Amino acid sequence: MNAEPIASRLQLPPGPWTTVLEALCARFPAVDAAQWRSRMAAGRVLDAAGRALGLDAPYRLGLEVRYFREVAHEAPLPFDERVLHADAHLLVADKPPFLPVTPSGPYLEHTLLRRLVRRFDNPDLVPLHRIDRATSGLVLFSVNPTSRGAYQALFRERRIHKTYLALAAPLPALALPHVHRSRIVAGEPFFRMREADGEPNSETRVAVDAVLDDHWRYRLTPVTGRKHQLRVHMAALGAPIRNDALYPDCTGTTTDDPLRPLKLLAHRLEFDDPFTGEPRCFESLLSL
Repeated sequence: MNAEPIASRLQLPPGPWTTVLEALCARFPAVDAAQWRSRMAAGRVLDAAGRALGLDAPYRLGLEVRYFREVAHEAPLPFDERVLHADAHLLVADKPPFLPVTPSGPYLEHTLLRRLVRRFDNPDLVPLHRIDRATSGLVLFSVNPTSRGAYQALFRERRIHKTYLALAAPLPALALPHVHRSRIVAGEPFFRMREADGEPNSETRVAVDAVLDDHWRYRLTPVTGRKHQLRVHMAALGAPIRNDALYPDCTGTTTDDPLRPLKLLAHRLEFDDPFTGEPRCFESLLSL
């Protein structure tokens, strides 16, 4: 089944630009201006109504721009997802490690979103949250635009309970369960995060799920949803998650090793359905 290409979406931020082209070049400095001109000339940069935006299209704050990414020589990923649930409003997928949720970097076709759009022939699919490419486990998708807002509010208002499992070194000196709060900010290189002084903006509850031979299985409950939060917090506690190539130190490893996946699993999602009030619980079939 062939699905139409998926457009990425951007609402133009505040800025001094006079045209959409200028705004896009400023927002995505890694993309050459000639590439944006080529996309616009080919009708691959659109407004929210699907109208092509030309090279002289005027900039307007908040304008929704839809554009089609292009990735040359994208290598296939030999990891398969599993759909655990699908109804008129929600789809729940079990994501393997190494598979991105949405298009990013060198990944466009081989993403969880793109695969599910093709599989269900539904271009309206939208992920309601994200997990790292290296992380495995549950991802919840909205199927129907008319009910999407109610489910998005669950995450925005912290009315959804998320539980992760992780393998890491023992922490016998730490009183567990433990609540770790810190301020997480952008680090170096650009794809890493770090803890900084200041008002905490992240919170994770850490508990022991099982004591194993040379490591512990931890049950992690994020109260907030900062980028790489669980990985940063476990490294800060002195127990970086097994096979983490970014924390506490960046190893520089760029090759995905199927024998060394990150030992972090989005294990369970629990919430009350916003329409029926029914308690819902989804649990990953993957293991660490």
